Amino acid sequence: MQAKICGLKTTQQVEACIEYGANFCGFILNYKKSHRHIEYKTADQLTKIYKKNTAYVGVLVSPTMDEIKKFSNLNLDYFQIYGNYTNEQIQLIRTKYNKKIIMALQIKEEQDVLKYKNYENIADIILFDSSGLHQSLSWNYNWIKIAPFSITKMLAGNINMDMLESLKEITDIVDVSGALETNKVKDIIKIKNFLKKIKQIND
Repeated sequence: MQAKICGLKTTQQVEACIEYGANFCGFILNYKKSHRHIEYKTADQLTKIYKKNTAYVGVLVSPTMDEIKKFSNLNLDYFQIYGNYTNEQIQLIRTKYNKKIIMALQIKEEQDVLKYKNYENIADIILFDSSGLHQSLSWNYNWIKIAPFSITKMLAGNINMDMLESLKEITDIVDVSGALETNKVKDIIKIKNFLKKIKQIND
């Protein structure tokens, strides 16, 4: 099982994620309602940090094509996209800007999981998230069992360290943010302990 740490804002946070083996580092680029949002200049600085084997992910909520173009200049491996887009639009973004795609689905009920079918042939990863965006809401993660093994699944929504053993059975990647914060600030010790736990489970 792999790990994505999302909502990073400082050099220290990013370097800790890389040092302890996070597979993905996520940056909130255009969603200003979130306390994890960063300005373009900060994102530019953070994505220039030497990342070793970690992938950098730009998180975009209902982005315009102008925003996609702007953020494509950052040193990102993936765009993580929330919103209603056609296969053709996602294909255009993917090829024009040479980014891999994490397509984020917001899950309120079990049937919402089936939205993966719209993107399974175009997205590199399907993210099954809560409907809360920055609110870190819990939901019934077992619903994603109806999605096939053939797609790479990422799971988000109020995930914490105690859940990891059971989640390994149903997802390829966990996407974590709020559980690694103290007073809405990423906690280096929590990041370190979380990533050590992932490694322990995988060993």
